[in-house]
Amino acid sequence: MTKKFGIIGNPIEHSLSPTLHNYWFKKYKIDANYSIINVGEDDLSKVVEKIRKKNLSGINITLPYKQKIVPFLDILINDAEITSSVNTLYLDDKENIIGENTDVFGLQAAYLKELENASNKRALVIGAGGVSPSVILSLQKSGIVNVSIVNRTKERCLFLKKKFKNLNIIEWKNLKNELVNFDIIINATSLGLKNGKDFDFDFDNTKENLIFIDTIYNPVETKTVKFLKNKNIKVFNGLDMFIYQGQKAFYLWNKINPEIDQKLIELLVSKLK
Repeated sequence: MTKKFGIIGNPIEHSLSPTLHNYWFKKYKIDANYSIINVGEDDLSKVVEKIRKKNLSGINITLPYKQKIVPFLDILINDAEITSSVNTLYLDDKENIIGENTDVFGLQAAYLKELENASNKRALVIGAGGVSPSVILSLQKSGIVNVSIVNRTKERCLFLKKKFKNLNIIEWKNLKNELVNFDIIINATSLGLKNGKDFDFDFDNTKENLIFIDTIYNPVETKTVKFLKNKNIKVFNGLDMFIYQGQKAFYLWNKINPEIDQKLIELLVSKLK
């Protein structure tokens, strides 16, 4: 019987997760299919029940449901327990619905694993939504002590500060002037997403040796990434993070650590053109 997997979120049409996982299912000859699952917030409990009843073998969760899904789960493990942010679900041997977070691993594996002098770096996280706790934790796990956050609504920053005590909070109105104070800036908002809103200013006030990471991968280059690239700033889009978080999710479901080969990367990039 074909196993069924999928992803929930809103908006979700831009997701490359079906392309990623179906490529690996085919490569490793696994009888499974991965698709986009359109659900509203009111239907989150019903999706979880489908896993409990084994109509679904597992799902990924993207914005805005990474935290909203938590009340319907039995157990949060590892990074999900620390962040209260979940992007991968599955049923364990004892029939418990497990919530795990592979975003933290994705960010570390993609961009932070070879960071030099991490303890001396200052990092800024823009946005306090679903992926932000994962970004903060991955920065801390990489040895970065000085982490700041900025968000349009300050309350969400205060909520995160309860979880991460040493977090510094910056006012949104001061963001443009503050950019120059950071060595690493990570966009954890949806600003720049294909067919969505974007930043209403340019990042022209930054350090020359800045590392800018965008968690967005569609489009390949957001307006900000293009702007910084033209200034010869080191930039990364969210594609590598996306691939690595997917690799870990695939392992959790199938106990196979799938290869990230050139054919896969070319396939994913071709979908973004």
